[in-house]
Amino acid sequence: MKKQPKNKLAQQIIAACKAAKIKHVVISPGSRNAPLTIGFSQHPYFETLSVVDERSAGFVALGIAQQTHNAVALVCTSGSALLNYHPAVAEAFYSHIPLVVISADRPKKWIDQGEGQTIRQENVLANHTVFNLNLAENLSNSHLLNEALASGKIKQAPIHINAPFDEPLYEMEPLTINEELATNTDFEVSEQPLEVAVLEPYAEKWNVSKRKMVLVGVNQPNELLQIQLNHLAKDPSVLVLTETTSNVYHSDFINNIDQLITPFTKAEFEAFQPEILITLGGMLISKRIKQFLRSYKPQEHWHISPFDNAPNTFECLSKHFKLSSDLFFSQFFFLITPTASDYQKQFLQLKIKRKLKHKALVAQMPFSDFLAYDLLLKNLPKHTMLQVANSSAIRYTQLFDLDNSLTVFCNRGTSGIDGSSSTAVGASLFSEKQTVLLTGDISFFYDSNAFWNANIKSNFRVILMNNSGGGIFRYISGPSSTNELEQFFETKHKRDAHYFAKQYGFDYHKATNATELKAIFATFFEASENSKILEIQTPRTVNDVVLKHYFKNLS
Repeated sequence: MKKQPKNKLAQQIIAACKAAKIKHVVISPGSRNAPLTIGFSQHPYFETLSVVDERSAGFVALGIAQQTHNAVALVCTSGSALLNYHPAVAEAFYSHIPLVVISADRPKKWIDQGEGQTIRQENVLANHTVFNLNLAENLSNSHLLNEALASGKIKQAPIHINAPFDEPLYEMEPLTINEELATNTDFEVSEQPLEVAVLEPYAEKWNVSKRKMVLVGVNQPNELLQIQLNHLAKDPSVLVLTETTSNVYHSDFINNIDQLITPFTKAEFEAFQPEILITLGGMLISKRIKQFLRSYKPQEHWHISPFDNAPNTFECLSKHFKLSSDLFFSQFFFLITPTASDYQKQFLQLKIKRKLKHKALVAQMPFSDFLAYDLLLKNLPKHTMLQVANSSAIRYTQLFDLDNSLTVFCNRGTSGIDGSSSTAVGASLFSEKQTVLLTGDISFFYDSNAFWNANIKSNFRVILMNNSGGGIFRYISGPSSTNELEQFFETKHKRDAHYFAKQYGFDYHKATNATELKAIFATFFEASENSKILEIQTPRTVNDVVLKHYFKNLS
C-alpha cells in the first residue's frame, strides 16, 4: 500500500507541486526532510531520483530541466545541505532554467539555539531566486505555494520554499489524493505580439543600414529560429555570428568567431563594425567578440529575449524587445527588405581563407589538446548530445566545425566548472540521444560526485582531456612567476581516472597519442554494457605553445 506523510505541511507542498505539473523530483537523503521524501517517493504522479551530494544534485536537476523544459524540484534536509544547492541555483538563475528548491528546516524557535543541523535558512538563496517562501506549520499555505510556483514558471527561474518540520518526522498514513490541498494552478505562459507601430521605426533603420550583425549566444535547438536565421542570411547586408552553444548551423554563418577576428587588422575591425547589432540567446563564450563590440560599438544594439532583464554587455544597449526571438522575427520580416551591401560577402570570403589556413595548421600540429579536440569532434557520432565543461573545453570547441545534427550544451550562466559533469548526467537521463561529456581534468575531478549515481545510462560517454592541470592559465594573461602559476593557478597534478573508472563501474580507455586515439574512436561510441571514460593525456607544457602558434599564423 502506498503511504503519505501525516504531516499536513508536507502534504500541502506535494499537492501544490502536482497541481503545478512538476513531475521530476531530485532528493538528497536526510532526516528532517523525511516527510517530503516519503510523500514524493510514494506518490504515483512523481518520478524521484536520489542523489547524495546536494551540490551535485542541484546540477543533476538543472540538467533534467534543461532537457525536459519543465521545472524540477530539489528536496534536502536542514542545515548546510541547503547551501550546497547555491551554485546550481545561480547557474539556473542566469540560464533561465526553473528549479524549485524545497528545504526542510527546524521550527523557528530552534534557530540559533544550539540545535544540530540548524542554520538561518530563510531567504538564504534570495540573490539568485525570484520567489522566496518561508512556510509556517499548522497553517494553510496553498495560496502562497501556488504563487511561488507560478512565479518560477512564468519567469523561468529558480524559487526557494523553506518548510519547518517538527518531530515526529516519519509518521505515515495510507495515501489519499486530496486535490483540495492545492488550488488549480493553470498558469500557462503566453506572449503577445508587439504593435506594428512599435516595430516600424526600427524596421526603417534596418532597411537603410548596410552593415547589420546578428549574434546568437546560448540557445536551445529551435527549428523555427533556424529557418528564420537562414532567411535573414539571404540579405547581403546581414552577417550572422553563432557560437557552439547556439545550436544553429548554416554555411553562410560565421560559426568560429575567434578564428575569424583574432588576426584582424585595424582596417578589418573597422569594416567589421556593425551599424546595427541584434543579440539573442544567453551568455556569450567569445571574449574577443565582447572586446571588439565594446571598442567598436554599433550605433544601435537591440536585444531580443522574453525575460525582464537585458544584459548591456557592450555598454550600448538601445532597445530590449521583450519577447521570444521566434515571435520577433515572425513580425519583423513583414517590415524589412534586403539591402545592397558587400558586408556579408567580404567576411564570408575571409572565413573561407581562415578555414583553409586552419586545415593547414592542424595538419602540421604535434599531439596536443588542439589536435585531440580536432580528432574528437570529427569522430562524434551524428545526433549526439554534447555536454561541454567550462574553461578550456568549451573554448577549444568554438574553433571547430561541428556536424549540424549535434546538440551542444554548456553551463554558461555563471561559466563555472563546478557542475558540468552533474548537469551532463542529469541531461542524459531525459534524452533519447547518446550523451557525450567533454571535460577537462580539473572540471572532472572537481565534480566527481556526479558519477555517484546509480542511474547513469550505459550509453553515457566521458571524454576527459587530462593535461595535468588548469592549462587555460598558460595562455591567458596571468601570473608571470612559474612557481606561482603551477602552484596556485594551474594546480599541477599527476592524477588519472583509471581507478576512478573502476570504482564507479565505467569501462576505461586511455590515449597518449593520435594513433591510439584514432584506434579507440573506432569502437568507443558503440553500444556497451557499461558507461565509458576515455582519458586523453596531453603534454602540459606543449598545449599553450600550439594554441598561441595557431592564432599567430591564422592570417
